[in-house]
Amino acid sequence: MDRVRAHVMISGQVQGVNFRAYTRDQARQASVEGWVRNLSDGRVEAVFEGPRSAVQRLVSWCYSGPTHARVDRVEVNWEEPTGQEGSFGILW
Repeated sequence: MDRVRAHVMISGQVQGVNFRAYTRDQARQASVEGWVRNLSDGRVEAVFEGPRSAVQRLVSWCYSGPTHARVDRVEVNWEEPTGQEGSFGILW
C-alpha cells in the first residue's frame, strides 16, 4: 500500500462552520487516520495519513470544506508517514 501523510493548514472562514466535524466524518469514511483542530489565529490544522488516493481526496476536499465555510488558502506539506496516528479525531 502506498501510504502518505499530509499536514494541512486551511485559512478563511473555517471556524464556527463545523469544519472540524465534517473533516472528521470525511476522514473516517475514507479510513484515513490523523486529527484536526482549530488554531488561535482562525485557521484549521489537520494531519491526514493513509492510502495516497484517500489522502489526496481529503486534501482536495479541504479547498471547499463544508457548505458554510469560505476557504481562502490551503497549505499542504507532504511528510513521511509515521504510522502512529490512530482513528481520526478532533483535538481541542
